[in-house]
Amino acid sequence: MAVERIGLLGGSFDPVHLAHIELAQNAVESLHLDQLQLLPAANPWQRAPLAATAEHRLAMLKLASAGYPKLSINTSEIERGGATYTIDTLRELPPGPVYYWVIGADQLQNLCSWRDWQEIVQRVELAVGRRPGNELIAPDSLHKQLLQLNKSLHYLSLPPIYLSATEIRRRLAQGAGTEGLLDPSVATYIQHHRLYQPNTFR
Repeated sequence: MAVERIGLLGGSFDPVHLAHIELAQNAVESLHLDQLQLLPAANPWQRAPLAATAEHRLAMLKLASAGYPKLSINTSEIERGGATYTIDTLRELPPGPVYYWVIGADQLQNLCSWRDWQEIVQRVELAVGRRPGNELIAPDSLHKQLLQLNKSLHYLSLPPIYLSATEIRRRLAQGAGTEGLLDPSVATYIQHHRLYQPNTFR
């Protein structure tokens, strides 16, 4: 029986946008995954406080991932609460499947600053998607660790995506349009709940 292949895509998803889903779907297809789990963070330790509550971010993720049968939502980081560290999430995963941690090139350059990053590399295969302005080259420390483990990076073949949640929040706060940036159902949800507006972020 073939070993199950599971992708893991963590993030703030504040809000989830089309590039997130494109990256997830590309990983499913390129890595021949049985499923990919979207992992919304509770409190990412390397970024500013989140603008939307966990409840809203989960609701938007459900809308954005509907219609993609191999995408699911793993709420373990939100349920655990507190500062979100990837290694804590990986230690809770059930043994058996091969796990692929999907990241952007910007996170690749920063990975060696993550808590217990050497153990992260031991526990998962790393799959990297392009990000504008970032090279798809592993830092020296990560490269050496991969060599010791006889592992290599898995490169995702999607083109660089010029899209970020920061820019989307800025546009929403200014009342600018988000056509082509958000799933229409997510855009409707944001409008209905008046998210990301000046002084009404929650």
